[in-house]
Amino acid sequence: MPAPDAINGERLSKLIGTPRCPVILDVRREALRASDPHLLPGARRLIEADLSSTALERLAAELAGQAVVVVCAEGHGRSQGTAAWLRHLGLAAEYLEGGQAAWSAAGLPLIDPGKLTAQDDQGRSLWVTRSRPKIDRIACPWLIRRFIDPRAVFLYVAPSEVASVAERWGAMPYDVEGAFWSHRGELCTFDTLLSEFGLSLPALDRLATIVRGADTDRLDLAPEAAGLLAASLGLSRMYTSDLDQLEAGLGLYDAFYRWARDATGETHNWPSAKAGAAQ
Repeated sequence: MPAPDAINGERLSKLIGTPRCPVILDVRREALRASDPHLLPGARRLIEADLSSTALERLAAELAGQAVVVVCAEGHGRSQGTAAWLRHLGLAAEYLEGGQAAWSAAGLPLIDPGKLTAQDDQGRSLWVTRSRPKIDRIACPWLIRRFIDPRAVFLYVAPSEVASVAERWGAMPYDVEGAFWSHRGELCTFDTLLSEFGLSLPALDRLATIVRGADTDRLDLAPEAAGLLAASLGLSRMYTSDLDQLEAGLGLYDAFYRWARDATGETHNWPSAKAGAAQ
């Protein structure tokens, strides 16, 4: 029988990638992280100094109202104790049953946080791209926020200023020519993120094809690409603020992702009265 304050990997994996995903806190010891730096998608690393009672009080205030899952190596005292402290401080906190060892053994996704080469003084990854986004420049932030760094910061600036802003604030340029995080051959920046972070999930692969088709004017790649293009162009005309457009776009990609994960076999038609049915 599962412990009342535990969550298993299968259940957590269904929440990752959705707006309902809890805050995931990785509390493994640094020696273990050094031997295996991979993290659960979206996990936030806490070091030893972050686990004092005072530091946990500050963290609980920051995370007020949010659900939390704490991950250690095998789901023993380190994660259970941290979750208990956070519950004492008013958070809805659980620990991952079996820890990262059980998660890995189940073949569930992990990411390489070493790919994040730019962070601000709060530990948030920092990205910069061209203003007036359409598809890739909204799809990529969605992917990053949902699977890589939920606290990521995105800066939209004039195309001519991306390089100077990246240098001044140490941000990672994306979806611009010559950048590491950009198109590669026939693949778009969304594909590059999936490849570099090792996110190989059927739903994300399906979504990547749709994004690629809409972003590169190859609408034949997927029937849904034309719909994504139309919705993206509509959003770009509804919002003058790029950040407001990003927030609205997150919901669009949430819907496409859940369709790609759970609903590709479902169809819909407004039914006419069945033959022989009472009128």
